[in-house]
Amino acid sequence: MLDAAIRQFWLHGYEATSVRDLADEMGIAGASLYNAFGDKRALFERSLNRYLDQTFRERIRRLEHSLPPRDAIVAFLQEIIKRSLNDKQRLGCLLVNSALEIAPHDEKLRQIVATFLSEVESFFLRCVTSGQHDGTIPQAQSAEDLARLLSGVLLGIRVLARARPDRKLLEGLVRPVFALLDNPVPTKRPRKAGRVGR
Repeated sequence: MLDAAIRQFWLHGYEATSVRDLADEMGIAGASLYNAFGDKRALFERSLNRYLDQTFRERIRRLEHSLPPRDAIVAFLQEIIKRSLNDKQRLGCLLVNSALEIAPHDEKLRQIVATFLSEVESFFLRCVTSGQHDGTIPQAQSAEDLARLLSGVLLGIRVLARARPDRKLLEGLVRPVFALLDNPVPTKRPRKAGRVGR
């Protein structure tokens, strides 16, 4: 039933989705919906939680435990780009959509969305910190700043992809960010010419 609620919120947004729409889509009476889930906000929170379990959290668990830190970050953002380009209906990301639609107008929902967004930032922070510790990510920038930058890039990808789902655009967005995660290749100093004997 939650998957049906996710679909409604995803298609129409929080404000435009009525309790009747949700009950019809979920195949239950309005009274049963209230008994099972509470009010619309509570149902939205549970729906968003399930959505994140199936998307962001699944991806974080899989990549963080199977790849080195830098590779996990790169794979995460590359999967987001692929998912965005395959989104033929341009539904975007339910979390990002919610952040744009309701977070500015509803303090409780803003806190819910902010909590979920912080999970993604924490993933980036763990990866960057670990990569800086093992020497695979440079320490020129603080781990906190890089994690925030990566979170901002993630949000940018999801927003841009709804208006301009162009592979070159999205890949061009992440390329300079990936470069920040690379340790510079040491350049060989040119050999000084030896003195020519007289």
